Amino acid sequence: MHAIQATCLLEFHELVYELGGDPRAILRQAEVPPDDAGRPDRLISLASAVGAVEFAAEVTSTPDFGRRLAARRGIETIGPVGIAAQTAPTLQAALTIFSTFIGAHSPGLLVRLTPVADADGRAFFEFRILLDPAPRQRQAVEIGLGAALQILRAILGNSYTPLSVHLPHSALTSPADYVRHFGCATYFAQPTAGFTLRAADLRRPLRRDDHTHHQTVQQLATLVGRQEHRLSHAISDVARTLLPTGALTIGLAAQHLGMHPRTLQRRLAGEGTTFAALVDNVRRDTAQRYLRDTNIDLGHLSRILGYSEQSVLTRSCRRWFNTNPTTYRNNGDGGVG
Repeated sequence: MHAIQATCLLEFHELVYELGGDPRAILRQAEVPPDDAGRPDRLISLASAVGAVEFAAEVTSTPDFGRRLAARRGIETIGPVGIAAQTAPTLQAALTIFSTFIGAHSPGLLVRLTPVADADGRAFFEFRILLDPAPRQRQAVEIGLGAALQILRAILGNSYTPLSVHLPHSALTSPADYVRHFGCATYFAQPTAGFTLRAADLRRPLRRDDHTHHQTVQQLATLVGRQEHRLSHAISDVARTLLPTGALTIGLAAQHLGMHPRTLQRRLAGEGTTFAALVDNVRRDTAQRYLRDTNIDLGHLSRILGYSEQSVLTRSCRRWFNTNPTTYRNNGDGGVG
């Protein structure tokens, strides 16, 4: 079970009180020790933290709870990762620090910077919560993106805005609220959460401090240790990228990873899984998110999942969720609320 530094819930008590709720009751319901929330010397369950902010938004009738909570915090929330980032030579180097050492904050989080194809050096900064099965996490995603924006502004200045923000769910409040909050174009029901960043911003020099940077990076390396890269994670990433093309095969996935298909099969067997099982999990989680958190039509969703016919989506949903996609979307587990 993934843990996270309890500072992820910094200001949680205060915000819930202001909204007329009982933070301790909400935290107990989510199985978070109420006295641990916000403390820098405590670890809590990542799944419980995600549940706490979702429950808080529901109980207080505050659909922008995640954005409000993120706006009350700064770079100090992520401890030494923030110090290492602030003392890096450029923003790109700072974001590399995040992608390398975010495990010091929680091994259940992924951040990474990838070039945008044919975009003159622009890059996409992705944020992902690695929980399987994935719970509803709209508020947690908005906290993550809001916190990332606060960190970018701590590094580049309070007026900084990215080119665009991408959210994997439908708008929880007016789309104009998102533009005001993030200060940039906002896109909903996207495959991944994150920001598009300018090439010039990535090259911007920071308040470089080589001595502090080196010491903090050494500290982080000790905290994180040498985490084994699991092939199953890489295959899941490839599947998310290739499924909409309708051309995902084990041979193509192996080619993307520079290995022979038999080698790939053997290594996955060593991790206790198979290529088919991983692809099915990615399809299930993707379908669940789109049905639960967006209004995307079923034909479009079928294409995103790499299905040639909508009937295949229907059969898969019966296998995954014991119901058809429309019923799943409309019942208590699905739909945009």
